[in-house]
Amino acid sequence: MELMTTVSPSVEYGLRAIGVWPGTPCAILFEVFSISSMVVFQIFQYRYAIVNFGQEDLSLLMDALSVTFAYTLLLIKMIIFAFNARLLNDIIIRVVKDWEECDILDKSTMNRMAYTSRRFSNIIIFSHTISVFFYATGALLKQKGNNQTDPRELIVKMELPFEVESTPIYVTVLITQFLHQSSAAAMVGVLNSFLITLVLHACGQIDIMRQKFSEINEKKERDVTKDIMKTLIVRHQRIISFSKNIEALFSNIALIQFVSNTLVICCLGFLIVISIGVPGGSMMLIKSVFFYFVMSLEAFIYCFVGEYLSTKGEMIGDAVYESNWYELNPSQNRDILLMIIRSQKHLRLTIGKVANLSLKQFADIVKASASYVSVLHAMY
Repeated sequence: MELMTTVSPSVEYGLRAIGVWPGTPCAILFEVFSISSMVVFQIFQYRYAIVNFGQEDLSLLMDALSVTFAYTLLLIKMIIFAFNARLLNDIIIRVVKDWEECDILDKSTMNRMAYTSRRFSNIIIFSHTISVFFYATGALLKQKGNNQTDPRELIVKMELPFEVESTPIYVTVLITQFLHQSSAAAMVGVLNSFLITLVLHACGQIDIMRQKFSEINEKKERDVTKDIMKTLIVRHQRIISFSKNIEALFSNIALIQFVSNTLVICCLGFLIVISIGVPGGSMMLIKSVFFYFVMSLEAFIYCFVGEYLSTKGEMIGDAVYESNWYELNPSQNRDILLMIIRSQKHLRLTIGKVANLSLKQFADIVKASASYVSVLHAMY
């Protein structure tokens, strides 16, 4: 069965829910509602962080900040997507046109990439959503283990403008927080999956281009027409342009992601370390361990796709060089030479145009977070 788009339905519906998918009815209303709900949550979260900043129990502040920073990151991503609607529209149009213009042989490669992206999308969205379940379970178990005189604990720590001692109000707030946190976690998974989808689509186009060059090896000189070389050059330019659009959309997001993931992983790592072997620490571990895994996965996704795209881009030059260019005429050889020179400028995703996204950057995030955890543990 053929897939007419690389984008998973779950990713498309998620982007429609925040009003950034091209052609979404009442897109502005969806954007305003989703962003305003995040802003309201953020106000109460930062109020809690400010009120409890000077308390002796550092674990409460780290627990609150870990979720608060994760919410802030999602809010910034949604705002960036809303302000880059035209760029997002160009990216989606390019994906659709690639599917419309591909031939039968190309579709097998594109279907393979589409199935891979959809599989990863579903896994990532599910893992982000299930992390909310574990986080909420740990919070409720901790509340059950507290004394009756202790104030009731919310799933997401907030400083609300009203009392939640009444059971109906408390239950209403818990349900609201759980639903909003679940939708926010799913949206984080959607945006991360969308990046994977775009990079896999670009890599699929690279594989098709490499396949075209392997077909040149089987042709004689007279069979390699000017139109064939022109088609390959145009495809190469489209891959470069598509990669630049991905870079323009996600570069600033990656910068905020780098800073936020370092802080969140630091907070969660501190909570995990101080909860091991402590009475009642199992509830905190239930809350934090899977959350820590998901945040580390989020950082790994960005760094891995940057490395993967760069590696795939290098393969274009290798495929061009390994073709039977020495059997072509001088005019075609000039085109081959220009493609080799252009492919030496690697396709890349950057962290705010400061550094390239790579697995080395992920290692730096982990090392920086571990260093901060050791400092906080020494202060605790």
